[in-house]
Amino acid sequence: MELLASLLAEERWLFPAFFVMYAAIYCVGQLVVFRRWAPRQRLDGASCLISLFHGTPAALAAAGVILALPPEYRSFAAPNARLQDHVLDYSVAYFTMDLLHYLAFLPGDVLFIAHHLATLFVFLTCRYIVRHGAYALLVLLVLAEVTSLLQNVWTLTGIWRDQSPAAARVYRVLSTPFYVLYTLVRGVAGPLFLLKMAVFYLSGQAIDVIPWWVRISWIVVVGTAIAVSNLWIWNLWKELFSERNQAVEKAKKDT
Repeated sequence: MELLASLLAEERWLFPAFFVMYAAIYCVGQLVVFRRWAPRQRLDGASCLISLFHGTPAALAAAGVILALPPEYRSFAAPNARLQDHVLDYSVAYFTMDLLHYLAFLPGDVLFIAHHLATLFVFLTCRYIVRHGAYALLVLLVLAEVTSLLQNVWTLTGIWRDQSPAAARVYRVLSTPFYVLYTLVRGVAGPLFLLKMAVFYLSGQAIDVIPWWVRISWIVVVGTAIAVSNLWIWNLWKELFSERNQAVEKAKKDT
């Protein structure tokens, strides 16, 4: 609560400070933490590192702000509060830093670049253009980042599993719980909240404060992101069951 109170009192534009923080973390990842990794692995590791510093803190901050603010701010058409703007700036700084990472070093990774551009479009229009609707985005931020810690540890151990038996064991242990949690969040909670959000915005209740093109674009971007996420986790489930079936078949042959 003291942290939220200090943020509420903070009137400065916090994006520059957040961006510098992410840039410093990224450099530490590249030059120190993952310096012994292969070039491509080092890039992925540095990206995961800044994601670790964004995901869980952003989810906790967003949830804390939603609970701390008065009920009138828990509306899809409510004006943005200063605390909500700070959380949005925290995420905008992260996605900007990670987007620059992909543009500079992995320009062929079109899916991630498109995802970051679309996410920045939603956050920036909410934060700087319409200045309304932050409640919806903070709920979506909680849903998107609640799996972040598990996903980043799973990703890092997956990168390192060929070189480290310990990393391979952690990767195998984390896979199923990560898939289950991700499926529940992106396959159940996310679509349900999107449906509620879409019904509100398409009803015209926010027409005086959020233009139609913004409302429609938010729905399209969020819906597309959820669909792509579900396709990704579905493919991971298929790979997991395929690997387990192969292991069972191999065990039968060995006996």
